[in-house]
Amino acid sequence: MRHLHLTATFARRRAAPPATGASALDEGRGYPGAQPDRGATPVCHLSPHTRPRAPGLLRQAGSRLLLLILALALGPLLVACAGLRPEEPRRAPAGTLRWSLEGVSDITRLDPARLSGNQENIPIYLIFGGLVRLNDRLEVIGDGAERWTVSGDGTVYTFYLRPGLKYGDGSPVVAQHFADALARTLAPATGTEFALTFLQNIIGAREVRAGNAASLAGVRALDERTLEVRLDSPRGYFLSQLTYAITYLAPPGAIEAAGAAWLDRAFGTGPFRVVEHLPAQGLVLEGNPHYWAGPPGVERVEFRLFPNTDAAFSAYQAGEVDVMGSVQAGVPAARLAETANLPDFQTISTPVARYVGFNNTQPPFDNLYVRQAFAQAVDKERLVARVLEGSATPAWRILPAGFAGTREPIAPLAFDPVGARAALGLAGYVSGAELPPVTLTYESGDADLGRVAGELQRFWRESLGVDVRLDPVPRQTLIDRLDALVVNPRAPDAMQMYLSVWGADYPDPQNFLSLQLHSASPYNNGRWTNARFDALVEEADRMSGRGEQAERFRLYRDAEQIAINEVGWLPLYNPLVTLAIRPTVRGLTPTVSPQGIVAVDWTQVRIEEGQ
Repeated sequence: MRHLHLTATFARRRAAPPATGASALDEGRGYPGAQPDRGATPVCHLSPHTRPRAPGLLRQAGSRLLLLILALALGPLLVACAGLRPEEPRRAPAGTLRWSLEGVSDITRLDPARLSGNQENIPIYLIFGGLVRLNDRLEVIGDGAERWTVSGDGTVYTFYLRPGLKYGDGSPVVAQHFADALARTLAPATGTEFALTFLQNIIGAREVRAGNAASLAGVRALDERTLEVRLDSPRGYFLSQLTYAITYLAPPGAIEAAGAAWLDRAFGTGPFRVVEHLPAQGLVLEGNPHYWAGPPGVERVEFRLFPNTDAAFSAYQAGEVDVMGSVQAGVPAARLAETANLPDFQTISTPVARYVGFNNTQPPFDNLYVRQAFAQAVDKERLVARVLEGSATPAWRILPAGFAGTREPIAPLAFDPVGARAALGLAGYVSGAELPPVTLTYESGDADLGRVAGELQRFWRESLGVDVRLDPVPRQTLIDRLDALVVNPRAPDAMQMYLSVWGADYPDPQNFLSLQLHSASPYNNGRWTNARFDALVEEADRMSGRGEQAERFRLYRDAEQIAINEVGWLPLYNPLVTLAIRPTVRGLTPTVSPQGIVAVDWTQVRIEEGQ
């Protein structure tokens, strides 16, 4: 069960510009994670502190001809780098930004190669950096790399590091460090199986994961500032993958050398570095004076830990924190009314899917018609309106609403009690009472999920006559049982049906469809299989050219339709999440990136007084 969550931002109160949304993706005008033109054409990524400046001569009267010549000469550059905003005058860092982490009892590690839950990972994105990152519109932009090129066949990426890139202790970063960091992420002593799933298309990844090689054959430093990454096949989502923190850079050997003391001094190439770890209380960061973009505009960030979102929301109301919420931890549904008409609260859609998964290897859910019957018995609109009080939108497909590729239409399995009973009949059951005992397992610590489970139980009783037993378990127990389901789905104690969640790690359909439902994926917990689905997503995964995006999305759509028809998942709803940023804070933007709230430019973040 994964966390994280990226797609175009849809704010209820302040909508993001549409140019990078799904329409731009499907019409081929550019897309989050867009590849540069083939033939090793470089992508322009000017530093936000670098601006073309006209010579003083052009400021004199009578220079219109020269101005015209300069406009013609700089026109392509200005178009290519459109969207760069004039920076505000830089001021000395000031103030402490107080940020809540909900549902976290302690920060136990700070290592991008060994990520934890969504909330625990939020500090990772402030301390460490990678080659590239996402901006507030979820476009891939340069981070440690100022630019990159891609070979004509889409398999060779060449990254050019920023001059003078340094760690938080002032030591220099060289290209070999990135090569070593990727190998460390995959190494059996450090990495996880997810790391291999994530990075398996880099040549040599499997050998490193197996312990048969110490370095990646497909990654090499061409010089101190140039890194080459070779893939075994073109992958249209590779740049987006590199924005996920698992690919970020830690100082070579520093984590191992520091041991437990690393929690009190962690640093990378990000805008902040750790000052102090307070066990069971939080984490204190200070601005990184060596950050490539310049010192952050706030002096410190204090992450404060809260047992749940209700406690964090109360702390926000009491003025104890300035920032509250992420894509998986917003204002509790029961308290949303308290945020009405307040400008510091924004509600955004999330690239998160809540769904029911089925064990496809055991009766009764090894029968397609039984799965269809259970799907058609669920009234998603009633579920969202009555139980979630409008804090979610019904999910008619596997990809979250507004996600890349969702302009391609899907025919959903809609609420149809008559059709549900007919499907049960096709499965050979006259009534639901003839089914073997059925149990729905779900996480016990979330009150909203308990209410959702109860409503599903009512739907299945009313439409099918099935009395489903509810099985609430702690989160870690659910995770362990999901893992066990992959290993041995036919075990006598294997789950039959479970309420789960997936949030995007990066903005591409591959992160939902291929990663979750391909028959060979280790994240296909329910072991649903369909050969045609596999063939479609494999073909789409290999397409990487910008001109291929429309066809690529059509292939994903066709695969998704198969998964909907055969109920590989029963998608229920896409949560809406309400986040809070105090009006005195400037420069932070709510998004559906892994940390939820981001700064486009940390040097411009401010805490104003007297507001």
